[in-house]
Amino acid sequence: MKVFGYGKFNENGEMPLVSYEGEYAHMNMDIRVYAMKKYQIRSFEKPEEEMAVLLLSGDITYQWEGKSENAHRKDVFTDGPYALHVSKDTPVSVMALSDCEILVQCTKNERVFASRLYTPADAPWKYSCKGLYGNTANRRVNTIFDHDICPESNMVLGEVLNDRGNWSGYLPHRHPQPECYFFKFDRPEGFGASFVGDDVFKSVNNSFSAIPGGRLHPQSAAPGYQMYTCWMIRHIDGNPWLQTDRCEDEAFTWMHDAKF
Repeated sequence: MKVFGYGKFNENGEMPLVSYEGEYAHMNMDIRVYAMKKYQIRSFEKPEEEMAVLLLSGDITYQWEGKSENAHRKDVFTDGPYALHVSKDTPVSVMALSDCEILVQCTKNERVFASRLYTPADAPWKYSCKGLYGNTANRRVNTIFDHDICPESNMVLGEVLNDRGNWSGYLPHRHPQPECYFFKFDRPEGFGASFVGDDVFKSVNNSFSAIPGGRLHPQSAAPGYQMYTCWMIRHIDGNPWLQTDRCEDEAFTWMHDAKF
């Protein structure tokens, strides 16, 4: 079982991260990133899967169910997210109005629910843990959708922006549901560290963690570099991930009351 990878675009502009088979099958999701050229169109239709199409950068037009909406995002560090979320058997097309990148997250789901285009106003950035733990875990978090927002979904989609040199996923925590982190940095040489249980990996642009359920998974960004993380969770049948779940490792909870 592999728990970390370094994504590469193939000749078709597709970067596979995890899938239902192979080294990352334990994620129970299919996640891919696409680099698109201006005026290129990509179409998606999943007969057995729900799907979220997240804009990472550029200008695009979403088309679905007779609707058409434009979206703009300079980059993940500057602007908030646009994400179209649809249930199975719902065709989606994305037209690139400029060179752009999109991320497509899918998982199996027989339930049918109303499609929704989430905008930056729906998923505002909010600081988490600001000033705590010696002022070293400052990060902004948004939740695009989760069990509370879309209870029919089998997925969670959100984003984190670490302040430079700060930690996220902190205090060290775990939960039974598998989770994928996809990383970007605000400079090409930027880097950080991704912990999966007792293993640690160098996170760089387009790297990803494929975290099995039950493993601790804090992250850190190197001083001088801002780190972006797209976080994607797959619910367990009968046991969805909830915002109210507190799964911090008890070895570290003393820090809640510590003075630094």
